Amino acid sequence: METILAAPVDLTLLGLLELPADLPERLSIAEAATATGLTAHTLRYYERAGLITVARDESGYRSYDRQAMARIVFITRLRASDMPVGAISHYLDLVAAGPRTEPERLELMRAHRATILRRLHDLQAALAVTDYKIAAYTPSGADQ
Repeated sequence: METILAAPVDLTLLGLLELPADLPERLSIAEAATATGLTAHTLRYYERAGLITVARDESGYRSYDRQAMARIVFITRLRASDMPVGAISHYLDLVAAGPRTEPERLELMRAHRATILRRLHDLQAALAVTDYKIAAYTPSGADQ
């Protein structure tokens, strides 16, 4: 198997996992949906699937704390990379099992990184074809 070295961590990109400092300590499902750009339906699905744990307030309504919100942001980033929900669930189960699972978590992330790199390559090829066609349909010297 080919060894794929990870690039140095880009702290700017890592910042995309951070929650805004002014985010309230507790959010309703509507507020959590607005803050994350997800639907309430998706948030309820993540809870049913066991990806997040959400407390309930005194009236029984969902109350998202900062830990739940951080987990949602993390899951959202993995989903944006097309990681299947089942793989995310497996990863989170490994995290819950403790440090002894770090080698398995590392392997899971390395395999997913390789998948992302293949997708990026495919997308770059698709972009090249698209740019070629745009150039073919653009009259010489015309503004693009």
